[in-house]
Amino acid sequence: MKKWILLVLMACILGVCAHAMAAEQLRIANEGEYPPFNLTNAKGQLEGFDIDIANAICKAMNVEPVFVVQDWNGIIPGLLAKKYDCIISSMSITDERKKQVDFTDPYYQVPARFVTKNDSGLKISPDGLKGKRVGVQKATTYANYLEGVYSGVVEIVYYDNIESHNMDLANGRLDAVLGQAYLMGKWLETPEAKGFGFVGDPVTDVKYIGHGAGIAVRKEDQKLRDRINAALHQIIADGAHKKIAGKYFSFDLLKYK
Repeated sequence: MKKWILLVLMACILGVCAHAMAAEQLRIANEGEYPPFNLTNAKGQLEGFDIDIANAICKAMNVEPVFVVQDWNGIIPGLLAKKYDCIISSMSITDERKKQVDFTDPYYQVPARFVTKNDSGLKISPDGLKGKRVGVQKATTYANYLEGVYSGVVEIVYYDNIESHNMDLANGRLDAVLGQAYLMGKWLETPEAKGFGFVGDPVTDVKYIGHGAGIAVRKEDQKLRDRINAALHQIIADGAHKKIAGKYFSFDLLKYK
C-alpha cells in the first residue's frame, strides 16, 4: 500500500514538473521576411538579429523560446488571439499600435528614407511628389506616414515585402519608395540599385515612425512585459545586445539616426 501511494505521489510530482517546464516556454511571433533583422533560411528556420535578441532575452529570463512564423498583416491579431505570447519582429512602437498592445522599451532605432532614381529631380514635399507613384510595405509605420502626410497627393502602392517594391522601383513601375533607412541603404549597394539613391532627409516623425522597435505583448500581460523588459535591460547592460548587433551592423543600433 505504501509503495502504491509513493508511486502516485511520484507521478503527481512528475506531472507538476512537466507542467512547470511547459509554463517556462515563451511563444514568440516573427515574420521571417525582413533580413537581416529576421528571415527564414533554406532549412525553414528563423534567423537574424531579432531571433538572436529573442534567444538572448529568453536566456536571461531562463525560459525556452518557441518561435511562431506569422505573416505581418496578421501578427497583432494573432497575439490578441493568444496564438503566441509576444512579438519580436522589428515592430515599431507607435501610439496607434499601443491602443491594441503594450510594448517593452525599444531594442533598436532606425529612421525611414525615400529612395528614387538619382536623376529623377524629385523633391520630398507634397508639391514635389504630387501625382507620383510611391511604393511601401503595407501595414507598416512607413505606410502610416504616407497615408498621414501624402494621402490624396501621391498614389500609394502597397506591397507585402520590401523586395517587391524595390523590384518595381528598379523596373520603372514606381517613382519612389519609402522604407527603413538601413535596409534601403543595403539595397542601394546592390547591382540592381545602380542609378538610385536616397532623397530628402531621414523620416523620424514619431507620430508615424514610432519610438523604435519594441517587443509587443497583450495589454493584460503586464507582468510578462516587465519580465521581458528586465531581461532586455540586462542584455544591454552586460554587452550581449552589442555583441549580437555587431554580427549584423557596423553602428550602434540603439542610437542610429
